[in-house]
Amino acid sequence: MGVTGIGGFFFRARDPDALAAWYKTHLSVGAGCDGTGGGTGDPYSWATAAGPTVFQPFAADTDYFAADRTFMLNLRVDGLDDLLAGLRAAGIAIEIRAEWDSPETGRFARIHDPEGTPIELWEMPA
Repeated sequence: MGVTGIGGFFFRARDPDALAAWYKTHLSVGAGCDGTGGGTGDPYSWATAAGPTVFQPFAADTDYFAADRTFMLNLRVDGLDDLLAGLRAAGIAIEIRAEWDSPETGRFARIHDPEGTPIELWEMPA
């Protein structure tokens, strides 16, 4: 039996509590979330919806995301337009480029968390 999925994503933060609250408030991501904006009752884990996970190393000189970052978080979303409207209302800067979208791969938008981590929001094709 091999690996069956990603069990967690752990990273350093200057203010872990504030950053965890930001992810929970704006993206419904983190401990106690159920992937639909609701709660799980589990204070330690986030229950995600089933779907593909892309695990892909990039060349050290890639320009796909900022050179001063070693990773970019990609989150699968439903209702990208509604999510973006809520993020805009919260004053969160959003980047959208037509060349990122395609019928084969879906639609994309990018934001950054308060500590500068790039986050790609991915709405899969219908």
